[in-house]
Amino acid sequence: MGIVSMAWVPRIPEIKRSFDLSDGFFGIVLICSGVGAALGAQVSGGLVHRYGSKNVTRIAQVFMPLGLVVVALAHLPALLMAGLFLLGFAYASIDVSVNSQAVVVEKLLGRRLMVSFHGAWSIGAFSITVFGGAISNLLTPRENLLLVAIVALAIYIPSTERLLGPNRDEHLGVAGDEPHSIPVFGKAVVPIWFMALGALGALIGEGSASDWGGILLEDHLGVSKGVSASAFASFALAMIISRFVGDHLFRKFGMYQVVTTLALASSIIWISSILISWQIAESNRTFALILVNLGFFVAGFGIGPMFPAFMLAAGTTPGIPASVGIGRVAFLAIAGYFIGPTITGLISEATTLPLAMIYPVAMLALGALMARQLLRLGLADAKISS
Repeated sequence: MGIVSMAWVPRIPEIKRSFDLSDGFFGIVLICSGVGAALGAQVSGGLVHRYGSKNVTRIAQVFMPLGLVVVALAHLPALLMAGLFLLGFAYASIDVSVNSQAVVVEKLLGRRLMVSFHGAWSIGAFSITVFGGAISNLLTPRENLLLVAIVALAIYIPSTERLLGPNRDEHLGVAGDEPHSIPVFGKAVVPIWFMALGALGALIGEGSASDWGGILLEDHLGVSKGVSASAFASFALAMIISRFVGDHLFRKFGMYQVVTTLALASSIIWISSILISWQIAESNRTFALILVNLGFFVAGFGIGPMFPAFMLAAGTTPGIPASVGIGRVAFLAIAGYFIGPTITGLISEATTLPLAMIYPVAMLALGALMARQLLRLGLADAKISS
């Protein structure tokens, strides 16, 4: 997932230039991913509940590389938008499915693993970002993305067969008769909405880092092609570290304390590094590049554990099957992952990109405040209910 969904990130500045798009119009293009992701998350939760997470993943795994192929071959903005829609829809469908699997795997093994599972996503995102930047002078964006799509499909098919089958994935709920849908509003779903807002804050920050990081470095810090991928590479590397130590941190300090502290601290450092680097780029580009990468690194470390924590909370809410709870949270949060960068682009069109980055940072801080819901659900510690 991390490899395919992030494959185009290091080539975004080139793709944007090839269509001669302004920041505002490029933001509108990005919203297509959000629409696709919102629909995918909404539909897949019910499908997982009915047919099992493994069966849904089998279908979605084909459409995700296909979306990347459409992006690679697009010669019109409309085709680029269609490819991003398909990519977002398939991504969200797989995300709901595999997070539902992860909740059950944690129960079967009796220990926290959710954050580490998301760490694997970050390894893919980091690897493909570094790869895309390294070969940017050797392969065109089209060749790059087609290669990734072919390799991904070859990996997806055999790996999916090792997922838990419908007889073990608790897709009908723990009791086997829990509802396949939940109301949009009402007292029973208030915790779900708080978790969705928390995950939304994390993913808006992550989406803006991936979609606008390279453009920020090229257009506002004067960094060359290839090197501009370093911002998101730093971000993704930090996510790998924080996600693989995240389960240990949760056990030692509790989910609430870890999520709140890291998110608030990283939001302050991130925006400070962006604004300072922007101001000093002309006089000291090297130091500005180091500083902004440090900021993106800290942001990635702070954001890393947030989404897994809220997904785990959604998947263990009493009376709601994991697939349904995760599907509802993912509906808003994953859509925010794609729509958030659109809003960043529109703000950038009216002001400038460094100032527009205040928006995702503010949403990250909001996500930290929503972490209190982890306390109310009794998920502040690392105990696993079975």
